[in-house]
Amino acid sequence: MRMKDKVVLVTGGAAGIGKATALRFAEEGAKVVICDVNEAVGQETLKELGEGAAFYKVNVTSREDVQKWVDDVVAKYGRIDVIVSNAGVLRDGQLVKVKEGNLVGQMSEPDFDLVISVNLKGVFNCAQAVAPVMAKQGGGVILNASSVVGLDANFGQTNYVATKFGVIGMTKVWARELGKFNIRVNAVALASPPLKWSPPCPRKFWTA
Repeated sequence: MRMKDKVVLVTGGAAGIGKATALRFAEEGAKVVICDVNEAVGQETLKELGEGAAFYKVNVTSREDVQKWVDDVVAKYGRIDVIVSNAGVLRDGQLVKVKEGNLVGQMSEPDFDLVISVNLKGVFNCAQAVAPVMAKQGGGVILNASSVVGLDANFGQTNYVATKFGVIGMTKVWARELGKFNIRVNAVALASPPLKWSPPCPRKFWTA
């Protein structure tokens, strides 16, 4: 019960890594508040989180959504001890696909913009909303989900890699800026198994 009575927020907490993270915090005694765009799945996960937990439907790309979520949590629980910015999406595609000298495909602008908006701007929105709360209460933890591909890159993931590299950079900046408020800021670089070597790549790039 290392997190007893701590208030923990998890974005993208309805399923996958976000759900597993939320459940683990709950096991340690935390009051877990998850958000997700999938309300049906989020409500099902909420049933597993136990007493004191809550679910909010939130689009992390919307500053208004995120701020309302944070304000509601503070009004209900009185504080925010941890936020895990886990929400993310994939829209894979090569920068360009060329066959016999002709362009036959490329990553679309909407796919690029969506991934940047969720995976990068979403993390920014959440940190900016919770940082004043944590500073006022005397501290907290901001934990951002990055990826090993943010360091090593990955074939066909220009948009995703850009966001995960960006998350690492933002995390370093915020650690410098927010440390004086006793706010610890970290990023976790997760792998996406299974991984295999991609022969067309000139160095150690991975494809899922």
